[in-house]
Amino acid sequence: MNSLTYEDLGSAAQRDRRKRILDATIALASKGGFDAVQMRAVAERADVALGTLYRYFPSKIHLLVSALAREFERSQEELAGTTIPGETPHARVMHVLGRTTTYLKQDPHLTEALTRAFMFADASVSTEIHQVGRMLTATLTDAMHPGVEPGEEDVAIAKVIGDVWLAALVGWVTGRTSAGDVEKSLDVAARLLLR
Repeated sequence: MNSLTYEDLGSAAQRDRRKRILDATIALASKGGFDAVQMRAVAERADVALGTLYRYFPSKIHLLVSALAREFERSQEELAGTTIPGETPHARVMHVLGRTTTYLKQDPHLTEALTRAFMFADASVSTEIHQVGRMLTATLTDAMHPGVEPGEEDVAIAKVIGDVWLAALVGWVTGRTSAGDVEKSLDVAARLLLR
């Protein structure tokens, strides 16, 4: 069973309820990371019945990956209509990823929760995972060649850069690498792929 997306919801009240649930999830994750996001606590904070929460999001993983998708959506909206600085695709991609990584570093508990959920997601969360991947790919291909419809190779390159970014975030969240290592890994991947 998949989460109810914004598009699945017919009424303004349903969309508002979904927003409150995701707001509550992000607030709890920001305070205490992955373990702080408990379905009962989310329901209480969002002022919805626990059964209602499960109708919208069948599991904690669905909930957190949907929150990640919403954070990417917000980031895309902020970038929309702006000129991404940089003379080369590498510089523009690094600007976008650097901006996002800086945001994530400012809220390590939230980053830990969202990254762990993404890591733990199984096939039941494929719709939500696909949405996150699609948004990240679109953001990167737009940074690579603003205003140009991406070709297959651009999409493939963006997916590999996204995979490197996720792997670097996992290393940071699990304490194996530093936040600076995330940026170094991204820079190497982007430089090699965007020659």
